[in-house]
Amino acid sequence: MLMLGFAGFMGLLKIVLMALAAFGLFDAAFRREDAFRAADKQNKVFWLIILGIALVVSYLFTILSILPIAGAVASIVYIVDVRPALRQVSGGSGWGRRRGSSSDGPYGPYNGGR
Repeated sequence: MLMLGFAGFMGLLKIVLMALAAFGLFDAAFRREDAFRAADKQNKVFWLIILGIALVVSYLFTILSILPIAGAVASIVYIVDVRPALRQVSGGSGWGRRRGSSSDGPYGPYNGGR
């Protein structure tokens, strides 16, 4: 009974680590290449490779080995350090960014003649 609960916990932890790596991978994929250079972080290809490897490793290996732990560290470094620097440089999120309101005209916001 105890082993079944432990296996369930480890399964949930594996899913969380995969979700962290997948989130980081998709976030890095939708960021601009020049934002990585402007934030003085490694380039986009580096982070895509590292986060892709982290996702594959977290899927293939058990959580008790060293490779998924290294992948989790890489994912956490991207989410905590690189992502905020990229958001600060690029001025918002890389995907799903609002580009203006529905009342904006070709030369800026329409204010009704005020």
